[in-house]
Amino acid sequence: MKRIVSPIQNVIKKLTVFAAVLILLLSLASPLRAEGNLSIVQSSARTAFPDTLTFNVSAQSAADITDIRLHYAVERQGFASITSEVAADFKSGKKADASWTLEMVRLGGLPPGTVIDYWWTVGDTAGNKVDSPKSQVRFEDKRYNWKSISDGGLTLYWYEGNDAFANSLMAAAKDALARLAKQTGATLEKPVRLYIYASSQDLLGSMINPQEWTGGVNYSRYSIIVIGIAPGNLAWGIGAMAHELTHQVIGQVTTNPYAGLPTWLDEGLAVNNEEPPAANYASLVAKAAASKALISVRSLASPFSAYGDQAYLSYAESYSIVKFLIGKYGQPKMLELLRTFREGATYDGALMKVYGFDMDGLNTLWQDYVTGATRTAVPQPAPGVLIGGLTLNSPLPSCW
Repeated sequence: MKRIVSPIQNVIKKLTVFAAVLILLLSLASPLRAEGNLSIVQSSARTAFPDTLTFNVSAQSAADITDIRLHYAVERQGFASITSEVAADFKSGKKADASWTLEMVRLGGLPPGTVIDYWWTVGDTAGNKVDSPKSQVRFEDKRYNWKSISDGGLTLYWYEGNDAFANSLMAAAKDALARLAKQTGATLEKPVRLYIYASSQDLLGSMINPQEWTGGVNYSRYSIIVIGIAPGNLAWGIGAMAHELTHQVIGQVTTNPYAGLPTWLDEGLAVNNEEPPAANYASLVAKAAASKALISVRSLASPFSAYGDQAYLSYAESYSIVKFLIGKYGQPKMLELLRTFREGATYDGALMKVYGFDMDGLNTLWQDYVTGATRTAVPQPAPGVLIGGLTLNSPLPSCW
């Protein structure tokens, strides 16, 4: 049926459209913020990922504008709020335009999706001073046409590969969270965003001064993970996803303003949660034990060696140590250990409180387990079930 519109309805419709246009024009002409005769007319931000973020402002006044300052704060997890202030260069006058560019090399780069809050302060010779409203800009990588899916506390972004590819990665991420919770009791506390680049080259192109071997990065303070996973390399991607997601969860449940985790614990838990595992790391540990070349637990508390052979062995041993602790003393003790680290405990202090031995004691007990030797110098904890089979996915974890 054809709809009949009366002349009155036509008039009302036209008046409504005119009113909407008028309101829009008035809003565009109105200053963002005014104080006396001083007003901020326009404020914006322009991203050029991954290199720069440029902030712009326009202001006008009856008196000469003499001061324009930008205030910005990067949203990230921390224990103190940090706001940076920059005095912008501009030509003084009754109208002034200013801009300032944040060079990401100064920060070491920011991951895609990082949120930055910002506002301007403008002053003139009449003593007027005005702040613009606080605004937000998301530092997105707009070079790619991202698609996204969400499930629980996870949002996965990707741009190459079909929906089945993304769904497989999301399922792997959920499985990794479930395994981690079963093994350690640690669970996700804050939502996480995962950006999947279609290749290692694309991933490296999203970073400032990247290492050429980087396959994935966990940005704990931003709740963001980036990994380079080609649709045809899904098996590796599933392991990398589990590895980086474990770092994210463990970082969330242990973060504190005083101290971090020993590297062997952080990396050992991440390797332990990879799926499916590979078998070559078991032989590495066995060979090192036979030749009395095992790296001590205390040495593994520091960042791993940059030399390939020592790095391989460091990851293999860390995995073995974590398997030993979880297998012999159980999940509740591991969760207690993580919670103790969250309190800011030292490496030795946390182990002593939870297990009754420090890193040297752990080293003795773990090497006894690996070599099958028996030593009596260190008191032996209550017996338990040991979990064997040292394994690891891929030549080196994606974050190495």
